[in-house]
Amino acid sequence: MQRWNRKKTHFPLLALALLVFIVCSILYNERSIQQIHEDSDHVHHDQEVPIKYVQPNLVNGAAEVLDRFSKCNSTKKFSGWKIGWGDQRLQSGGRRVSADSESCDVFSGKWVFDNTSYPLYNESQCPYMSDQLACHKHGRSDLRYQYWRWQPHDCNLKRWNATEMWEKLRGKRLMFVGDSLNRGQWISMLCLLQSVIPADKRSITPNAELTIFRAEEYNATLEFLWAPLLVDSNSDDPVNHRLDERIMRPDSVLKHSSRWEHADILIFNSYLWWRQGPVKLLWTSEETGACEELDGLGAMELAMNAWADWVSKANLRKKRVFFVTMSPTHLWSREWATGSEGNCYNEKTPIDKEDYWGSGSDLPTMRMVEEVLGRLSSKVTVLNITQLSEYRKDGHPSIYRKFWETLSPKQLSNPSSYSDCIHWCLPGVPDVWNELLFHFL
Repeated sequence: MQRWNRKKTHFPLLALALLVFIVCSILYNERSIQQIHEDSDHVHHDQEVPIKYVQPNLVNGAAEVLDRFSKCNSTKKFSGWKIGWGDQRLQSGGRRVSADSESCDVFSGKWVFDNTSYPLYNESQCPYMSDQLACHKHGRSDLRYQYWRWQPHDCNLKRWNATEMWEKLRGKRLMFVGDSLNRGQWISMLCLLQSVIPADKRSITPNAELTIFRAEEYNATLEFLWAPLLVDSNSDDPVNHRLDERIMRPDSVLKHSSRWEHADILIFNSYLWWRQGPVKLLWTSEETGACEELDGLGAMELAMNAWADWVSKANLRKKRVFFVTMSPTHLWSREWATGSEGNCYNEKTPIDKEDYWGSGSDLPTMRMVEEVLGRLSSKVTVLNITQLSEYRKDGHPSIYRKFWETLSPKQLSNPSSYSDCIHWCLPGVPDVWNELLFHFL
C-alpha cells in the first residue's frame, strides 16, 4: 500500500516530463520538415535539370570508327545521359515548324485521280529505277496507283517542271541523307529529272555509301548518302547492314557530316530503323567498348539531337536544309477496314477518310521530332509527308518487287505474309514528296 502511494505521488511529475518531451519532439520534427522543403526548393530552382548533358560532335581521335564488324564488349543499363545543344531550358510546345509561312497549308488536302497529267514519267524509261520499287515491271497490272495527284484544300502545288528544277540546281549539290525510304525519294528525283539531260551529258557513280548523279550541262549533282540512323553506326554499309546487333554513337554525326557538310541542299529523313527493337549505344568517350541499351524512341531522340546540334552550328546562309517527316506503313488492314485481316496486299484505292491515322505513324515519335525541329526554328524546312501518305494504302510494292531472299512455298501461298507495305512504288507517292520540295525551293 505504501509502495503504491509513493508511485502515485511521482506520477504527475513523470507525465509532465513526458509532455515536455513530446512537445520538443514535435517542434524539432516540424523544423526538420521545413528545412527539407527549403532544401528541395533550393535544388529545384538552382538545379533545374539534374541530368547529365553530353556535348555532341566533339572530335575525338581515340574513338573507333564503327562498321559492320564492330561489337559491344559488354552491355549495361542506360545511363540516362542526354544530348546537350542550344538552350536546354527551352521546353516543348514551341512553335510548330512548317515548310512555309504561306496562308495555304499544302500538306492538308486530298488525292484526286488524274490520268491526264500523271504519271510524271514512265517507269520503263527511267534507267535508274530500282527493282525494289518497279511494281509494274514485277507484275502489278493495276496501274491506278500512278495516277493520283495531291490537291491541297485551298491552293495548288507548283506545277512540276524539270527544266525549271535544273535551273534551281545549277552549280549546286542536292543530297538526300537517310534510309531506303529517302533513297526511294532520291530515285524518284532522278526519274523526274533525267529525261531532259542528254545521255552523254550525265553519269552516275556505282552504288555506295554516297552515290552521285552528275548533270554536266548544269554543273549539278543529285546525291544519296546512306545514313539510316543519322548518327554514326555499324549499319552504315549500304548493302551489308542486316546485323544481329545495331550499335550507334548517339553523340556523333561526324562521319556522315564530313560527306554532307558541303552540299547546298540537304534532305534528311529518319524513322523506319528506329522501329526495329532496342539499340546499343556506344558513347564517343567510352574506351572499354561497353555499350548501353535503349529503346528505339529514346535512341532516336538522342540521334535527332546530335543531328540538330550540327544543324544549329552550320553556316546556312547559302544552304537549305529540309527534314522529311515519317513515311507511314500499312501493315494492318483492320485499321482502315474494321473486321478485316491483312495488310496493303491487293489494295487498289486510297483511304478517303480525312484525318485518318493508323499505327504506321507513331504519335510519340512525331511529338518528339516536332519538338526537336521546333527548337531549330527557321533553320530547317519541314516536308510534312506523313498525313498525305497515310491515305495511300494502295501505293506500296506489296508482292510486286524483287525479293532477294528466297520465298518459301508457305509464304508464296499467302501473299500478304511477304508483302512490302513499307516502301513505295514508282511512279507514285514519293513523286509528290519531290513536288513539295520543288514547291518550296
